[in-house]
Amino acid sequence: MKVYDYSFLKSDRISNNVLSLLVSIEKIQAVGIINSEMYPKVFSNLENISKRQSVKASNAINGIFATDRRIESLIDKDIDPANQGEEKIIGYSDVIDEIFTNYDSLQFNEYIIRDFHKTLLVHTGINSGGSYKDNDVIFTENLQDGTRRVILNPVSYQNTNEAMEALVKAYKIAIEDSTIPRLLLIPCVIFDFLCIHPFNEGNGRISRLLSSLLLFRNEYDVGKFVSFEKQIYNYKSEYYESIRLCSINWDDNSNDYNPFIQNFLESLYSCYIELNSRFRIIDNEKKSKKIRIEETIKKSWNPISRKEIHLVWPDISHETIKKVIKSLLNEQKIKKIGNFKDARYKRNWYGKTTQNEDNMVIF
Repeated sequence: MKVYDYSFLKSDRISNNVLSLLVSIEKIQAVGIINSEMYPKVFSNLENISKRQSVKASNAINGIFATDRRIESLIDKDIDPANQGEEKIIGYSDVIDEIFTNYDSLQFNEYIIRDFHKTLLVHTGINSGGSYKDNDVIFTENLQDGTRRVILNPVSYQNTNEAMEALVKAYKIAIEDSTIPRLLLIPCVIFDFLCIHPFNEGNGRISRLLSSLLLFRNEYDVGKFVSFEKQIYNYKSEYYESIRLCSINWDDNSNDYNPFIQNFLESLYSCYIELNSRFRIIDNEKKSKKIRIEETIKKSWNPISRKEIHLVWPDISHETIKKVIKSLLNEQKIKKIGNFKDARYKRNWYGKTTQNEDNMVIF
């Protein structure tokens, strides 16, 4: 029988890779705090971008897709949802808004978890929102040789109430223990939530929302400015493989949490790297608008739109951004992806180099 107890995080069962990531995150977090004090307006705009990217990425992980323009209109309530997928997108947006705004007052307990789930599905007409599951399911995948293997065998619906109560209680005990690193505790709790799989649907999305809640409450709030969910989506196969590996022997308490902890911390560390790379000042000089635009594109891990550049640097006009991007394209420093209003831009690794390139951080 599964026992929810995180005291093992004080032992030597944690891998060296995980411990190294833990140290790296603690170091880089301080740089983010300094940047937020230096660029408050920029951080405010990054928060808006992160929310929208998180809504898109977390739903895409579960096969729910919509264009950037449509997601933006759905979030802003400018259009009505056209299908159930878009209704779920609105629900996710509503929950993430609540977390971003009120995380300090939102406790990790069954009421909040069920309320998140109810909000997630409230626009869909599905009447099971906020209710624990009433049937069992086993998650499998097809292998290349034609066989199938189990990825996750969740807790039975008959034991869900008891499991969720034990999970919340174990977290409350562990969070009060100062000898347990919170960045090790949070992914373990999230993984156990996934193994319980308390709802008929939406468990993956709820797990990522709870990840944000617990990270924010424990002062790891980089996900407010760079989408944590987008980092997971970028390496979705590794994410699912870490779940599969950690679930082996989970129900008899002999599983290894390290693969999921490492995947979780790698995603978090990527957020810090991307955030801090946007604010690296070369030789302490004030950068021109062109250099800021160029470096924002080059240092973004994912293709970025003109509108997102303007949100990062609101003092730069849309017309200036348009002109600079045209110049950078002509100089072969960046590449264009897509057309018209949906176009995005990324670094052209095979184009010309610049004098400042040696001073830049490449990720």
